[in-house]
Amino acid sequence: MSEITRRDALQRIALTIAATGIVDRLSAQEVHHYASQSASSAGFHAPTAFNDHEYRTLERLTDLIIPVENGAPGALAAGAAAWIDMLAGVNDQLRKIYVDGFQWLDDAARQREAADFLSLSPAQQTEMLDAIAYRRNETPALEPGIRFFTWVRRMTVDAFYTSEIGIRDIDYRGNTALSAYPVPVEAIAFALKKSGLGRRTGG
Repeated sequence: MSEITRRDALQRIALTIAATGIVDRLSAQEVHHYASQSASSAGFHAPTAFNDHEYRTLERLTDLIIPVENGAPGALAAGAAAWIDMLAGVNDQLRKIYVDGFQWLDDAARQREAADFLSLSPAQQTEMLDAIAYRRNETPALEPGIRFFTWVRRMTVDAFYTSEIGIRDIDYRGNTALSAYPVPVEAIAFALKKSGLGRRTGG
């Protein structure tokens, strides 16, 4: 696939997400494929939308949203940050959402006498995200952070559960003939918890 064709495909997917906040599984997996293709010879993704500090902040956010748990890899290993970066790299609206969000986090961290969000301790980072994770906490000061975190949480979950790691995590067997399919109740509950979709009444 040519670079132009790949960019056109990414732009189509990014436009859908920016307009609706929704991406279908096949399109999401397509982005993972492109991110893998674009990885350097050393195996690392070179950011297309964000500078080094912004990309490291994004990696940290995805890691906090879906961390390694019980030995199972999380969003960092699944390449969620690269997935988001690929889409933000072809859509100015998505890129602005994230760049403004990173700036908000760094400004909020400075109010805690830290240089930026990455300079906070893990406990302080978690405390800050807890404050912006729910709409019920909304104040004029927190509203931009809440709006940003809604985006990054949703896209991290989309990226994770459409990656090879995430598909294994929920025991997806769509390409295998089965006489019965045991619903992965615990995995689905975990996904809903991480996405915030299971908190419609309190969030």
